[in-house]
Amino acid sequence: MTKPGQPADREASRESTPVELSDIENAKSLVGLFLTRADQQGDKPFLTAKIDGEWQSISYREAAEKVCLAAKALRDMGLADGDRVVIVAENRPEWCMMDLAVMAAGCVTTPAYTTNTTADHCHILDDSGASAVVIGNAKLAKPLFPAILQTGNVRHVIAIDPIPAHQSGQFDMHGWSDMTTGDAAAARAEVDARLEGVTRDDMACIIYTSGTSGAPRGVMLHHGAILCNVIGAAELIAQDLGWGEERFLSFLPLSHAFEHTAGFFLALGLGGDIWFSEGLDKLATNLEEAQPTIMVVVPRLFEVLRNKMIKAIEKQGALANFLLGRALALGEKQVAGTDGILTKPDELLLSLTLRPKIKQRFGGRVKALVSGGAPLNPEVGGFFQAMGLTMLQGYGQTESAPVISCNIPSGGIKLDTVGPPLRGVEVKIAEDGEILVRGELVMKGYWQRPEDTARALEGGWLHTGDVGHIDERGRIKITDRKKDIIVNDKGDNVAPQKLEGMLTLQPEIMQAMVSGDKKPYMVALIVPDAEWAVQWAKENGKTFDMAELQALPEFQRAIKAAVDRTNQDLSVIEKVRKFVIADEPFSTENEMMTPTMKIRRMQIRETYQGRLDALY
Repeated sequence: MTKPGQPADREASRESTPVELSDIENAKSLVGLFLTRADQQGDKPFLTAKIDGEWQSISYREAAEKVCLAAKALRDMGLADGDRVVIVAENRPEWCMMDLAVMAAGCVTTPAYTTNTTADHCHILDDSGASAVVIGNAKLAKPLFPAILQTGNVRHVIAIDPIPAHQSGQFDMHGWSDMTTGDAAAARAEVDARLEGVTRDDMACIIYTSGTSGAPRGVMLHHGAILCNVIGAAELIAQDLGWGEERFLSFLPLSHAFEHTAGFFLALGLGGDIWFSEGLDKLATNLEEAQPTIMVVVPRLFEVLRNKMIKAIEKQGALANFLLGRALALGEKQVAGTDGILTKPDELLLSLTLRPKIKQRFGGRVKALVSGGAPLNPEVGGFFQAMGLTMLQGYGQTESAPVISCNIPSGGIKLDTVGPPLRGVEVKIAEDGEILVRGELVMKGYWQRPEDTARALEGGWLHTGDVGHIDERGRIKITDRKKDIIVNDKGDNVAPQKLEGMLTLQPEIMQAMVSGDKKPYMVALIVPDAEWAVQWAKENGKTFDMAELQALPEFQRAIKAAVDRTNQDLSVIEKVRKFVIADEPFSTENEMMTPTMKIRRMQIRETYQGRLDALY
């Protein structure tokens, strides 16, 4: 392991060989692609994390050695082809190397979220029948060990960081450091021989859905599905953004299909390096230190960043606020498609003032911010576009490995669409408006759920459950989830995600869920923004206590003003007529939010449906 800037980093360009897109297209497996890149890149940095306060890198060569040694160790433990190995670890270099090692051993990676409860872990361990588990640290072991003991299938536990000895006759304990020592050349030869029999059609991983409704289902993804994603996205970057020395800042959980493919394997495919963020509280600092060229993020984070940036600019005086106003106006015109020659003066003004400062906050080298995992509010995308940052909204789902389409500059970025399908992806719209997808990217099916698989893949097409249409330029526009559409008592369809996205753009509102199925009008459950509430209490001479504030009529009037502002841009059937304030924020801890920041409507309704019904 070296620090960025040390000899291995400086000499990488002399030792590496050219990286070709054809390598991705011709690859038979994800591990095969990785080893090809490792042979080409040599001592070029691959995985970089902050250790003891300093960024330290693992080169492609070193990572390949560790991957092959770990794969040999897994086989020596007795693991066989097709055995499932669950990974429960925070984003770190060892996560990526272990993921590759499991596949190199002929086994199947099964990622799990670090926020999972013991019950969540029990479901995944029991459903997958995992033979081994990888644990990141002692903290993550606390909810996981009870699940391992309850389910009784796991024979081996691998600890990345040392954890206290756990007495159990059910499984053997192993350390990451012990698994990655030995004869690297012999281990590589074993892996190379095993890869000869692997095809793109073989299963690489089982990724469980986030469970927005019902228990998570295991999505079986083959090597070709992820490679199809990687070649499509890599081609987009090469043609539209210019392919160079790419650096990704990894922030989303690697257990999420979006980060797994777009944040890990895409970076690998491009021969780039990956820096691991230290978390949300240090993201701003990490952006400036890592200087990424590409960052993959869910929309909620962009909403948070937008609000923080607006608040910071508003404190900087009259000139800054004038420039902010011009940027917001430009963003609205870009979203509406009315920007053109008349907006050139604003473009020039912002390029000389705000934009350089904003770009520097993102490290100064960013080519594109890629949003996925949930719908991006066009207003949020327009803000970043106006600030001079290329915003690409992708679309997909775990069942498509996961990327189906993405906005591209050459295709004309329209922020209320998710762009055209990637190369090798076929899309059509069913009679009821559902988006159907076909191609190598589509999953094998749901693990041990043949009936669910048959429904999802009926007629040879993946039924996404999303409703939308394709515009005149081949770009997909999503209107809502098929199951989430609200039908009021008059038979009108209302898209809840649109309303919720608009509500949460108001500074007073952090989270929202709307309701109104078979009812005469829309109502909402609202979580006030904590920072705004603190300021409101200060300005109104009140003690900050969220529970007490919510009971104050004047506090409720302030929230109503935010709802009323939102209603100005909504149709009559969409307007939110009444609301109730939630007892606490939606979170993974209270199971009202998935680890990927999507609200769990079923769980929220179980708690609040009575209060929402009382609004009628």
